[in-house]
Amino acid sequence: MQAVYANSPMFRGFERLLLGKAPGDALGHWCRIESGKIASYQIIAPTTWNFCPRDTEGVPGPVEAALIGAPVRQGEDTPVAVRRIVRSFDSCMVCTVH
Repeated sequence: MQAVYANSPMFRGFERLLLGKAPGDALGHWCRIESGKIASYQIIAPTTWNFCPRDTEGVPGPVEAALIGAPVRQGEDTPVAVRRIVRSFDSCMVCTVH
């Protein structure tokens, strides 16, 4: 897993941060507390990280990068290779792809 630093712009405004490992990949919890109460709480699950769109520099997310060049056999409406690649990132997501 790539190192994440608390001074990154994505963490600004949050007082509590927890990054961990979930079955699919990285799991993040961001929490902002104001006047002793939770003002904002955000969870970024592995599916969110893995199925993210291209970043501001045009770099594809992990799933998109893995799908580039995947073979599609003649006559396939739901390519086997695509299903296998997507399933390797998130077993539940395959049903929404085909």
